[in-house]
Amino acid sequence: MSNRILVVPAAALAALGPLRGFSPDPRRLEALLVPGVAEFRERAEMEVDPTYKQIIPYVIFRSGDRVFRYTRGRSGGEARLHRLKSLGVGGHVDEADAHGVATPEAYEAALRRELDEEVTVSSPGTLTRVGLINDEDTPVGRVHLGVVHLYDLDRPDVTPREDGLSDAAFVPIAEARAGREGFESWSQFCLDDLL
Repeated sequence: MSNRILVVPAAALAALGPLRGFSPDPRRLEALLVPGVAEFRERAEMEVDPTYKQIIPYVIFRSGDRVFRYTRGRSGGEARLHRLKSLGVGGHVDEADAHGVATPEAYEAALRRELDEEVTVSSPGTLTRVGLINDEDTPVGRVHLGVVHLYDLDRPDVTPREDGLSDAAFVPIAEARAGREGFESWSQFCLDDLL
């Protein structure tokens, strides 16, 4: 069975200007999700090919001064991140999400699917796209581009649906910052420059 995911050439991202760490300019995504730039390729090949960036929705849940965090378990998709803490929930944009067409609408469908698969959100809230993450310093980062969304909730009420999200809890943002070194790099960027 094919496992084709949404990617963009790393050169297309670079052409939009320097991007390292978290950038609060989410409009760059629209420049990438256009015919002739974004496409679907086999995931296994893309995991080791830094000439392409896999587009990853990355949702951070915040309620007041608390943030949802978890430890990545073995059943999570990215083995290189196991046992690290994370703030973001999300995953790949599959070709099935898009009916073979790489568009902003396909991205939004994948975002909703990933949220429904990974968590139950039991509080009203507002979901906003706030920026992008690019990390060229790690093997995982070199082949992924994070699209960061902040989900501001009225109450801290999110329940994991997957074993890959272990030890999940809302913690004070200050506590997460104090334990920054235990987080994967994308979460570190968000702790430093977003939260």
